[in-house]
Amino acid sequence: MSMHAPVILDIAGTTLSAADRRRLKHPLTGGLILFGRNWQDRAQLTALCAEIAALRDDLLVCVDHEGGRVQRFRSDGFTHLPPMRALGELWMRDALKATNAATACGYVLASELRACGVDFSFTPVLDLDWGGSGVIGDRAFHSDARVTAMLAKSLMHGLLQAGMANCGKHFPGHGFVKADSHTDIPVDRRSLKAILADDAAPYDWLSATLSSVMPAHVIYPKVDSRPAGFSSRWLNDILRRQLGFGGAVFSDDLSMAGARLIDGREISYTEAAMTALSAGCDLVLLCNQSLGQGAAVDELLDGLTEAQLKGHWQASDASEQRRRELLPRTPGTAWDELMTQPAYMHALDLLP
Repeated sequence: MSMHAPVILDIAGTTLSAADRRRLKHPLTGGLILFGRNWQDRAQLTALCAEIAALRDDLLVCVDHEGGRVQRFRSDGFTHLPPMRALGELWMRDALKATNAATACGYVLASELRACGVDFSFTPVLDLDWGGSGVIGDRAFHSDARVTAMLAKSLMHGLLQAGMANCGKHFPGHGFVKADSHTDIPVDRRSLKAILADDAAPYDWLSATLSSVMPAHVIYPKVDSRPAGFSSRWLNDILRRQLGFGGAVFSDDLSMAGARLIDGREISYTEAAMTALSAGCDLVLLCNQSLGQGAAVDELLDGLTEAQLKGHWQASDASEQRRRELLPRTPGTAWDELMTQPAYMHALDLLP
């Protein structure tokens, strides 16, 4: 078993710099997340992913590609995917047609990414559409947890057909709070019973289908004083033990506002990562910190290395196994071949 590599970092540009190469080769780096600034066109993205794979074939190349307004690559042939709400609206007219359309969505999403060498997308959103959340909004399938679970399962089926794992987010639910967790720490004052009955229900029903989960950067004070991603109660007691989830848990972005405020004091990126890992996360994300000198990225890699040497942080074989489970098992279909593939052409026709 190779060493636990929990850090998912990012890169500044459209090609790898010497600093990027050094960081990606670091034994604690398990993958990277791509953003719009890493995209120029399909040829460049494909070359970048090939360069990353040549550096290390076990790195997980991730992106936030959901459809609607959260889609990093949307030109040079990439299909504009609908927001997930469009599938929920189709469900209200024809439920079974909507599940077929959701599978087609997942297939198009994953096969286009994989044709360029991207392994993994942080999708689907399992948050419920309570109507008040600006940050979730039309990213949610529906307000009914049952409809959400069925459409998400259908979408994940499409991802799976193209050889891609999935990520349910944001556990146990980000749809009820109005605040944006990128700038504030939202607080959801509902009881555990209410949350489990509604927002967290899809995680229960999809426990055999979900390959990974990303917790919400939200505090649920009736359950724990810490945000879900830093809470052993949420991740170990509820998600793993009570709901039976066995896949990978990603922290949300450690550079988000408030992500480094624990129990009222500001902590370093290293402390934040160690807090998330000890609370039950398998992987930690640090986004948009490679820009400029990338001091925060180096601080995290150096800090975790030192913490491990001093015995303040224990690497986990189980976490590394879960990370590796997210890597594709088969090569992706090349773009030109994909464009004439009957399954892909049929999936395009089914999109809402």
